[in-house]
Amino acid sequence: MTLVKDSVPASRTARPAARATAGRPGRRRENLAGYLFMSPWIAGFLLLTAGPMVASLYFAFTDYNLFNTPKWVGFDNFTKMFDDPRWQKSVEVTAKYVVIGTPLKLLLALGVALLLAQSRRGQAFYRAAFYAPSLIGASVSIGFVWRSLFSDDAVVDRTQTFLGFHVGGWVGNADWVLYCLVALTVWQFGAPMVIFLAGLKQVPRELYEAAEMDGAGPFRRFWNITLPMISPVLFFNVLLETIHSFQIFGSAYVVSNTYCGPADATLVYTCYLYQQGFKNSQMGFASAMAWMLLLAVALVTAVLFWSQKKWVHYEEDAR
Repeated sequence: MTLVKDSVPASRTARPAARATAGRPGRRRENLAGYLFMSPWIAGFLLLTAGPMVASLYFAFTDYNLFNTPKWVGFDNFTKMFDDPRWQKSVEVTAKYVVIGTPLKLLLALGVALLLAQSRRGQAFYRAAFYAPSLIGASVSIGFVWRSLFSDDAVVDRTQTFLGFHVGGWVGNADWVLYCLVALTVWQFGAPMVIFLAGLKQVPRELYEAAEMDGAGPFRRFWNITLPMISPVLFFNVLLETIHSFQIFGSAYVVSNTYCGPADATLVYTCYLYQQGFKNSQMGFASAMAWMLLLAVALVTAVLFWSQKKWVHYEEDAR
């Protein structure tokens, strides 16, 4: 009896082991097939993303002009960067663009989303119409159109003259050309608008009904119900649009007619990076600028994530 009892568990434990051994070749084939299908993405990531990033990190510490062998110079590119007046100007212009353009874009997106959240006839058409600029706004053709609209004696110039404002064309005015870029980015509010609209649809209607019964007005309901409920969506849009604003290049390059002027008024960071890397062939200096931009965006992102603890409300916190 003892021998029989001891043999039964041994046979039972042997079966799963045998099945596992038999199933290993099948799992290996599945893994191999998965890696085979992923190979184009892996090759693209290594050759087009990871590889250039590692190379640019090395070039950031070298004197490299695209034609000669890179020469190691340590932190010279970074010290040269902080002593460069045009680099300081590019930081100033970019910061001004981010601080002005991002809040205006999000405010307009939220305002339109609040209007579209209400049931009305033709709602689908209005959503598509307001979203369309986000699809075409970053194109070069729109940049040329925008430059034509804000040039001397163009539509904007004639309109403001008719209203009594004698400013002239914004494109040739160093005091106004940056606001031309701000207007272009604000015009592309469709993407954050759609995200806001999705967040507004998730707010329970019972909260508004209860607040209305308590005598809360529209502003009180918006401040105490809508904003806290969509705060995660608001945080996502703020983070995404801030990062996008730091990366502005195409519109500034096209609207300012490729020289980022006048008087470096539209010399955004990426535009100066392009000039140093591909016009002046200072690829080492441009690589150092690129990594400095990455660090700046990472710092701003970290600050936003730290600040969300004070104003972003999640459902898990309520529980």
